[in-house]
Amino acid sequence: MAGLPYRTMANNKLYWLPDAADAESPLKPAELQVLRAQYEKEADHVSLQTKFNFAWGLIKSDARPDQQEGVRLLSDIFRASPDRRRECLYYLALGNYKLGNYAEARRYNESLLELEEGNLQAQSLRGLVDERVAREGLMGVAIVGGLAAAAAVGMGMLVRGAQRKRGG
Repeated sequence: MAGLPYRTMANNKLYWLPDAADAESPLKPAELQVLRAQYEKEADHVSLQTKFNFAWGLIKSDARPDQQEGVRLLSDIFRASPDRRRECLYYLALGNYKLGNYAEARRYNESLLELEEGNLQAQSLRGLVDERVAREGLMGVAIVGGLAAAAAVGMGMLVRGAQRKRGG
């Protein structure tokens, strides 16, 4: 499903936002190239929509530098275009989620949910971010625990070796 419609509270317009899963399916190289060519063609006079489309295409990419550039472009739009901020919040949350910047993803997403508590895509993304943070937190605990165990074994071997040298 490409996205579910939602109505903004401010102007009751109907918008479509992609599901978070849509961010995981990159554009075909030729599709991204079309967006890139349009962006470059407009050069110093890039329209807001062209910049936005290119940013979304970059975020969908599997290449981390593309994703970072997409987030940068969306951040520019967010700062420069107050009328697009609500829309940018969700896409910035998705971009940061893909980059593993979960605190940033959560911050943007929660800002959107403060404005639109009924936004199903943002609610879904909240669950994905929370799940990923919990999973990576558990992995971090396991890694730290493994390192601590390895350090304890290493220290034990050093102490044992020192005792043998002293004849004890």
